[in-house]
Amino acid sequence: MRILIVDDEKPARDRLQRLVNSLDGFKFVGEAASGREAIDRYNELKPEIVLLDIRMPLMDGLQVARHLTTDETPPAIIFTTAYSDHALEAFETHAVDYLLKPVRKERLLLALQSAQRNTRAQIQAVTQIDSQTETARKDICVRHRGNLLLIPVENIFCFNASDKYVTIYHKDGEALTEESLLHLEQEFKQKFLRIHRNALIAIDRIAGMRKHDNGKTVICFRGSDLQFEVSRRHLPTLRQFIKNS
Repeated sequence: MRILIVDDEKPARDRLQRLVNSLDGFKFVGEAASGREAIDRYNELKPEIVLLDIRMPLMDGLQVARHLTTDETPPAIIFTTAYSDHALEAFETHAVDYLLKPVRKERLLLALQSAQRNTRAQIQAVTQIDSQTETARKDICVRHRGNLLLIPVENIFCFNASDKYVTIYHKDGEALTEESLLHLEQEFKQKFLRIHRNALIAIDRIAGMRKHDNGKTVICFRGSDLQFEVSRRHLPTLRQFIKNS
C-alpha cells in the first residue's frame, strides 16, 4: 500500500520513511511538511494511507484529516504525534490508528496492517464540525475535477443553497459542497450573515443594498458583481447591521 508522510519536522519524516521502507508490503511515495502541502501531495499521489502529524502550524493534522475524508475514496489516516491529548478527536475523525512518538516499528506495523484490513470506504466523510467545541475552519475543502480544492473562507462572498448542494461563490469562481447551510451558518456565525432562507453572505464583503424596480432588495458585494436577494424576513436585521457597521 502506498503511504504519504506528513510532519512539519524533517527528522520525524525521515525516521518514518526509514521505518516504512523496512516493512514488506508498504511503499513510501511522498512527504509533506505542512497541511496545505499535504493536500497538494495527496492530489498528486493519491496514497492509500496517510501518516499524519497532529500539531502543525497554520493547518493542523485534524483539519487536514477532515479535508482528506471529503474525497470520494478517502485514504486511511494514522495520526502520529508526541501528544496524547488529541486521541479522542483523532478517533472522532475516523482515523484508523493513533501512534505516539517516537513511533516503534512493531507498533507502526500493527497500525499499517489494520489500515490494510480496513478499506478506505470505511473512512466516512467528516465535514460536520461542532461549532461549539471546534475553531472555525480557515478553508473549505471541496472536490474539483477529481482532486481536493481548498477555498480560503476569506475569499468567499456567499453560500447559496439549492437542492442537496450549497454553491460557494468565491473570488476565483464557484464550487459545490454537500455541507448544509445550517451547519455553515453555525460554524461561521462570526463572519457570515443570513439574508435569505437559502443564502449566507460574508460580512466583510458587504458593499450595500439596492432596490430593484420589482420591489425586491438585493445585497451588493465589494470586489464582485454578484447580487443576492434579501428576504423580507431578514431585511430589517440586515438594515440594522449595515447601519451599525
